[in-house]
Amino acid sequence: METDGMHRRDFLRNTVAVGALAAGGAVIFGPDHAWALSTTSLDPHTAKTLLAVAHELFPHDRLGMQYYAAVVEAVDKDAAGNPELRKLLVEGVARLDAGHGIPFAELSEGARTAALQKIEGTEFFTTMRSKTINALYGNPRVYGMFGFEGSSVEYGGYLHRGFDDIGWLPND
Repeated sequence: METDGMHRRDFLRNTVAVGALAAGGAVIFGPDHAWALSTTSLDPHTAKTLLAVAHELFPHDRLGMQYYAAVVEAVDKDAAGNPELRKLLVEGVARLDAGHGIPFAELSEGARTAALQKIEGTEFFTTMRSKTINALYGNPRVYGMFGFEGSSVEYGGYLHRGFDDIGWLPND
């Protein structure tokens, strides 16, 4: 459905992004769907590349880039207090950029995958993989999109919440 030149999905995406920004989020979306990250220790090129790395490591069509930007925000927060991590990230981005002669973030999806496969055993790769797993899949909004209800400890455990919620088994 389109109203006044804006699709419903675009309206909802922008509304959610503005709400996240008002709540102190670091992702800013413009009307042209451009985004920006507010980082403290990483330069914009490094942040943009880390965003592309996080998305390439765990791509999901149903997740907007704001969820991957939260990964970069978490990595940036860690790097602000850890000069060794910051150096590892900057050098990892430089290595990815040098592999094809153009910035990693501008590569096609297939070229990005190939570039990441070349560095799969490096400390940069394993660091980004683990930080992406933690920040992306630890986000309650993300795991809610995949049907996970979250922790059950505060509700008495899974015995009282979710243990027998399997809808695909017959009721015998």
